[in-house]
Amino acid sequence: MDSGELERLADRFAPAVYRLAYARTGSRADAEDVMQETFLRLVRARPELRDDEHAKAWLLRVAANCAGDLLRAPWRRALPLEEAGSLAQPAPEPDGTLEAVLSLPPRYRAPVHLYYYEGYSVAEIAAILRKSQETVRTRLHRARGMLREKLQGGEDLV
Repeated sequence: MDSGELERLADRFAPAVYRLAYARTGSRADAEDVMQETFLRLVRARPELRDDEHAKAWLLRVAANCAGDLLRAPWRRALPLEEAGSLAQPAPEPDGTLEAVLSLPPRYRAPVHLYYYEGYSVAEIAAILRKSQETVRTRLHRARGMLREKLQGGEDLV
């Protein structure tokens, strides 16, 4: 894999990697860190990628792992809740969907993002996240219920 191919992959898949990282972390700064680490790992590993779909799946799997590592970092647990709530976030959407998705626990955000925003099947999500298909289906089902409650229940999300 030459530098031109690496650049092409970065240009093509950086938005998808960023969106997944943001869905997992809920922070622009953390998503940027995860995206950078993902592409650094691509440069270091230089894996044999069969095609663009394989490359995208590889990058999303690495991004999900990097985001998980970031969320488990000891320094992250020490961050006061008031400060964590003030991290950079995008402007609220009028219908509250983004806020509702970001308010989900991290374990539910990634499957929702991969299924609804990236268009992956349950089997593909299971492979990317290295979870069983049943776990992915359960998380999607629970996330839908939580989102339904937040969006229809009149809960103030903004």
